Amino acid sequence: MLYLRSIIFLIGMWIFTIPFTLASLLTFPFPAITRYKFISIWAKTMLYWLRISCNLNFVVKGEQNIGSTASIVLSKHQSAWETLAFQKIFPPQVWVLKKELLWVPFFGWGLAMTSPIAINRKAGRKSLEQILTQGLDRLKKGFWIVMFPEGTRTLPGQKGKYHIGGAWVASKTNTQVIPVAHNAGLFWPKNSILKKPGTIQVSIGEAIDVNNKEPDEIIRLTENWIEKEVLHLHD
Repeated sequence: MLYLRSIIFLIGMWIFTIPFTLASLLTFPFPAITRYKFISIWAKTMLYWLRISCNLNFVVKGEQNIGSTASIVLSKHQSAWETLAFQKIFPPQVWVLKKELLWVPFFGWGLAMTSPIAINRKAGRKSLEQILTQGLDRLKKGFWIVMFPEGTRTLPGQKGKYHIGGAWVASKTNTQVIPVAHNAGLFWPKNSILKKPGTIQVSIGEAIDVNNKEPDEIIRLTENWIEKEVLHLHD
C-alpha cells in the first residue's frame, strides 16, 4: 500500500508539473520575485498532494525565528522534501544548487525561472565567488538564500562534512544565518520513491549574528546547533 500511494503521488506530480511548467515559462517578463511567487505554487500544491496521497504532513517549531530580514538558511539535507517545504515555510528564496539540475526536463526549466544560484561544484574558489556575487544580487532583490552545508543528502542519524561556503558568504555579506534541523529522511528516504505516512518535524533555530565572526566560527555554531537539534527529532 505504501508503494501504491507513492506511485500515485508521482503520477499526480507529473500530471500537474508538465502544464504548470509551460505556464511558468510565460512569467519570464515579470520581476524575479513575481516569478517566484507564481512558481512556488507548484511546491505548495505538491505538499498538499503529498498529504492527500501519502498522508505525509509536517509541523514547524521555531517559526518566530524567521523574522523579516533577508537571511541565509543553512539546513540539514536528507531528502527532496525540504526543497518543497521550505518554499512554504520561508519567505521568497533562491537556492544554491548544482547547475545540472537545470537540465532536468520540465522540473529544471521551472527551477531556472526562480533565479537560483547554479554552480559547478568542481570549480572551487570560482564557485564561491559566484555564490557571493549572485548572492548579493539576490539579497538586494529581497530573496533569502538557502544552502545545504553538507553539500548532499545524508541518511537519518548520519552527518556529513559541513562546508564553509554558506558561512563564508554570510560573513562577506554581513547576513545573519538561520539554522534548520528536520527529520524528513525518515519519511521520504534518499534515492527512494517511497513516502511513509506521518508528520515530519522541522526545527528553526535563532538567528546567528555573524558580526565580528569568522566563517569558521559561523559554520561551527551552525553545525553544533543543527546536529544537537536533529538528535531530538529522531527520538
